[in-house]
Amino acid sequence: MTPMTLERLNGSITALVTPFQHGTIDEDAFVKLVHRQIEAGTHGLVPVGTTGESPTLTSDEHCRVVSLCIEAAAGQVPVIAGAGSNNTAEAVYYAEAAEKAGADALLCVTGYYNKPSQEGLWLHFKAVHDAVGLPIVLYNIPGRTNVDIQPATMERLSQLDRVVAVKDATGDLARVARQRILCGTDFIQLSGEDMTAVGFNAMGGRGCISVTANVVPELCARMQNACLAGNWEDALEVQDKLAPLHDALFSDTSPGPVKYALSRMGLCAPETRLPVAPVSDVARQKVDLALEGLKLL
Repeated sequence: MTPMTLERLNGSITALVTPFQHGTIDEDAFVKLVHRQIEAGTHGLVPVGTTGESPTLTSDEHCRVVSLCIEAAAGQVPVIAGAGSNNTAEAVYYAEAAEKAGADALLCVTGYYNKPSQEGLWLHFKAVHDAVGLPIVLYNIPGRTNVDIQPATMERLSQLDRVVAVKDATGDLARVARQRILCGTDFIQLSGEDMTAVGFNAMGGRGCISVTANVVPELCARMQNACLAGNWEDALEVQDKLAPLHDALFSDTSPGPVKYALSRMGLCAPETRLPVAPVSDVARQKVDLALEGLKLL
C-alpha cells in the first residue's frame, strides 16, 4: 500500500458477507455485492472477516473470496483482506496468499480460543508482520475472542513498521484517546462497532469497518464523509436514521441478521454455515421493521 493509499484507509469500510447458495459460495452474488458497494461510495472493503464467516470457510474458499474481491474491486477502493487465525502459521499463510493476490492491506485478529498472553499476541502479530510487506490492521474484538490487546501492547505493536491501524471493537470510546496518546496520531483507529462509530470518530477515529454498510452503503458512506469533514450535525442525523438498523443487525449472532436483510432486498440468500443458525423470528421482525423504516422494503 503506497502512502497515498494509506490516506485512503478511512471512512466507511464494509466488512463483506460471504453469500452461500446450497452450501457453496455464491460467487456471482458476491461480485455484485462488491460492485454495489463501490457504486455507493464505500471507501474500502474487507473480505473474509468475521462478517464473512471466515471461521467456517475452507482455506481454498478463504483465498478464493479474497481473490474475487480484489478482481471485482479492480483497484477502485482498498481491499483489506482478512488474514486472521488462532494458528499463527495459518495466519501467515493467509497473509502471504493475500499479498500474492494483490491485497492492499491485511486485517489480523487476535488468537481466539487460545487465550494468548500479551506477549503471545505480540509474537503472533510480529510473525505475520515479518512474513509480508503489506500494512496490517490489527483487529481487537474481545467479545468474540475473549482476548484484549491492551493499550501498552498496542503501543508496542504500533512501533512495527507495517502495523498501521486497529479495528477496535471493544466498545470503549476512552480506548481511542488512550491509544492516540500511546501510539501517536498517525496510527489509524477504525471503529469495529457500528452503533458507536460517530462517537469513535469524534474521539479521534478515522472510520468504521462496518456490518451495516452491507445493507445501506450510501448512508454509511455519507455518515463517514460527514465525520471526516467535521460536519457532526449531518453525521448525527444519519446515525439517528441508522440506529434501529444497527440494533436489528445484531439481534442475533452476526452475520445471520445482515444476510437476512440482504435476502429481503434480493441481493443474496440468507444462508449461513453452522454453528451460525438461521435467524430467529424475533430477529426477522426487527430487521423487517428497520428496513421498512428506511423504506428499503
